[in-house]
Amino acid sequence: MREVFYNRQWAVNYARLWAYSRNPRYFDFADIGGDCTNFASQCIFAGAGVMNYTPEIGWFYINVNDRTPSWTGVEFLYDFLVNNRSVGPYGFTVPQSEALPGDIVQLADGVGDFYHTVVIVSVYPEITVAAHSRDALNKPLREYNYSSARFIHIDGVRSW
Repeated sequence: MREVFYNRQWAVNYARLWAYSRNPRYFDFADIGGDCTNFASQCIFAGAGVMNYTPEIGWFYINVNDRTPSWTGVEFLYDFLVNNRSVGPYGFTVPQSEALPGDIVQLADGVGDFYHTVVIVSVYPEITVAAHSRDALNKPLREYNYSSARFIHIDGVRSW
């Protein structure tokens, strides 16, 4: 395996382009549980350019019926990113102050269940995000109603 560059600007550009519309290459999950993590995965893929085609535990999307849970599930995406030691993007949680554009934020409710994934598009003067399900672009993170958040820094990408 070799390291490849995670292009944060490409991830942000993708988020800006598709925040209020849908890329026809991907199914819109809005009516069957939400499209937020699908959108975040698309943004990450735009910056990474590499998927992990390992069945069940990888991170890929071919079509609505051929994808991993990590492509569309909040907890599954988190588990993939922070535990990935193979091909594809990987990362770790960081304090809010260390988050960068192209990273993601996952929001939790009062009992600690993470329910929403958003993509950071800017960090100064405050963190703003792009999202699907509740479509948003340049929305200040502080405007969301959540009990806690985890910031996932995409640290790099591995390829064959």
